Amino acid sequence: MEVTINNVTDCDREVEISLSLEELVPYFEAAYKKAAPSIEIKGFRKGKVPMSLIKRMYGDSIEYDALDDIANDSFKKTMEERNIQPIGTPNLVDMKYKRGEPFTFKIKYEVKPDFELKDYKGIEVEKKIHRITEKETAAEIERLRNINASYEEAKKVDGTEFMVTADLQDLDESGTPLIGKKSDGVKIYLNEPGTEKEIKQALAHAELGGVYAAKFTHQHDDHSHNVHLQITVRKIEKVILPEFNDEFVKKNTKGKYSSSTDFQKAIHEDLQRYWNEQTEDQFVNDLTREIVRRHDFAVPETLVSGFIDSYIEDAKNQQSNKKLPKNFDEKKYRESLRPTAVWQTKWALIREQILNNEKIEVSDAEIEAMAEKESAKLGIDKERLVQFYKSSEASRERMVNEKLIELLKKSAVVKEVENADIPAEA
Repeated sequence: MEVTINNVTDCDREVEISLSLEELVPYFEAAYKKAAPSIEIKGFRKGKVPMSLIKRMYGDSIEYDALDDIANDSFKKTMEERNIQPIGTPNLVDMKYKRGEPFTFKIKYEVKPDFELKDYKGIEVEKKIHRITEKETAAEIERLRNINASYEEAKKVDGTEFMVTADLQDLDESGTPLIGKKSDGVKIYLNEPGTEKEIKQALAHAELGGVYAAKFTHQHDDHSHNVHLQITVRKIEKVILPEFNDEFVKKNTKGKYSSSTDFQKAIHEDLQRYWNEQTEDQFVNDLTREIVRRHDFAVPETLVSGFIDSYIEDAKNQQSNKKLPKNFDEKKYRESLRPTAVWQTKWALIREQILNNEKIEVSDAEIEAMAEKESAKLGIDKERLVQFYKSSEASRERMVNEKLIELLKKSAVVKEVENADIPAEA
């Protein structure tokens, strides 16, 4: 068997394999024996046709039908002999065969790229620290009060603690209503920070049945557009906020807290805990992004497509019918996901090399320690957890990843930045 392997790109390979007639004979003989029992020829019982007659009458088709299996078997042996591990599905791109002559074929396949592992320790990374302020704690308390607010109908707005239900009609520049641009029964809370100030101003002294106008420019991420609204007031309600006291706390925490002071402190601690988690997540993201940025290499399309496919499946699973919405542009969505998928592929390959380089593994002792730690929290017997963790590849992978991230964090050069902006979902 003659084998020639060509490097098409850093990840793409093309192997050309040629088998002599002598090498093909065992494959063909096996194909004849497999086909013989099903062949029927007049004058012979089924399965009793002489092999010489089978070869003469059906040899061409039997041999051609066997070529795919021969190519697959020869390719597999070639990869095993050279310790090559293709990824994805190899693709037969060319095949040449004439009965009685050698068989030559080409197969394209992908491999993981060979790249040099750059420095991944001692990397300088900013860690954005967010300290919860009393203002943020007060805002959370205010949110809880709003959730538990009661409403009293009124005829006129007299302050900011009012809920206005109105019909909104979009107008053009000349003040003419735009067809199809009307929303009925929209609730507008005048003390909501996100409500446009022009709407608040227009409704500052609104009366039941009144019609008011508001003009403003609405900003959408990277673009903006002018808005001209006609607001017809259908209902006015005074928002009555409950007092934040011990009684309020007992009721809304179902007795977990009895003191408003203690509950306020717990709120502050919960908010700080949340932002600490966001800080850590963002820190790890920034650290891994920097590691990936330092590595420039091509990635296999098979792995990139695999990540994109998983994102598509996630999108489907979020739908009640497990299907993408009608008229959903999947092609465009896949293109938008590509940069993320390429990054994930790079990180997966770099991570694999770091794990090998650091010889990071999970021992039985570590599994038992994890089971003991989580047993009480999950309410599951420790021994059952130990057996589960030992048999679960996903659990081992999680523990390995935690050890890797801890190693990277400890080796990083951290510069803390106080009260920096952190994305709400790091």
